[in-house]
Amino acid sequence: MSAAAKIPVSVITGFLGSGKTTLLGKLLRHPGMNRVAVIINEFGEQSIDHDLVQTSSEQMVVLDNGCLCCRVRGDLQETLVDLWMKRRNGETIDFNRVVIETTGLADPAPVIHTMITDTSVCNTYALDAVITLVDAVNGNEQLDTLEEPVKQAAIADRLVITKTDLASPEEVELLEARLRELNPHAAIVRCVMGDLDPSFLVDVGVRNARASEAAIERWLGSQAFVPIEAAGSGSVAPGAPGFALRPDKPRPRGQHTAGVDSFCLYYDKSFTWKTFSIAMEVLTSLRGPDLLRVKGLVDIEGERGPVVVQGVQHLFHPPVTLYAWPSDDHRSRLVFITRNIPRALIENLLRAIFATAPVAPLPTPEAVPAVANGP
Repeated sequence: MSAAAKIPVSVITGFLGSGKTTLLGKLLRHPGMNRVAVIINEFGEQSIDHDLVQTSSEQMVVLDNGCLCCRVRGDLQETLVDLWMKRRNGETIDFNRVVIETTGLADPAPVIHTMITDTSVCNTYALDAVITLVDAVNGNEQLDTLEEPVKQAAIADRLVITKTDLASPEEVELLEARLRELNPHAAIVRCVMGDLDPSFLVDVGVRNARASEAAIERWLGSQAFVPIEAAGSGSVAPGAPGFALRPDKPRPRGQHTAGVDSFCLYYDKSFTWKTFSIAMEVLTSLRGPDLLRVKGLVDIEGERGPVVVQGVQHLFHPPVTLYAWPSDDHRSRLVFITRNIPRALIENLLRAIFATAPVAPLPTPEAVPAVANGP
């Protein structure tokens, strides 16, 4: 399947009690979400109410034998394949989207890895967005004391602050500021009792080769970054400054972010695909577990438009080449969200690789391999 023809998958995650089931229940009642197949892991979680299950049983697949992100990853793969086969054979609704709800204790990265590496899955489905819910009442304490909520927030495409009616305005403001610090490229919205417009959560990823500038900006989240004007910023190519979080974004003082950092690098020069691939291979082999998220547009020699790349830790999605650049700005741009990796380390490493990597002819678009260790 082409990227545009694949069924988009949204992953809803968040710590215990953050309101995932409440949000999902409201979303499924929305008129625009009536063709959604849902995979729910109910281990240690509250079930969706019986009325909803009864009225939507033909589109519900419930995994109740353990954590969706680890022990039942095989079941996730089998469930997605089985759903597709039933859809093709007319045995279930003609669903046009899949939503996966993880457990509150889950690391969503393994789910993403399944979407990237399992050929029986990635040939049919495409990851659209990771949506992380954060409880306004307990979120600040959880970010201080637990690793799971920090990572869930760091790799999200969309952040939803729930239970804002039960927390003080000061708690909510502080939590939103900390989330922006952890993950400045993700859009943030506040939500009470799951009342949220589905348009905020769907069609986030870039799956269309003719994606508009607005769609690219929505996915990349580069509005959160501005140029670093200070000398010696470590930019790799002359005239291509590094970017940092906008100074007008709230940045909490004295709060922990578990070593998570976010920044964006721009490059004026074009790269061969082999040079860029080598850079990502080296980076992921050295620091893969702490490379929480990478996404961007890359100017590759010989391609008609930019190559869309995105990865989680040591695995990258298959690249997609756009038909044309969405704007007059043709610089390569990469957004990094890292854990305990100094920005200067990545800048210096990429500078050295880009300067010394051997030059090789670019494969034809059909033969372009996935970045790093993707399929």
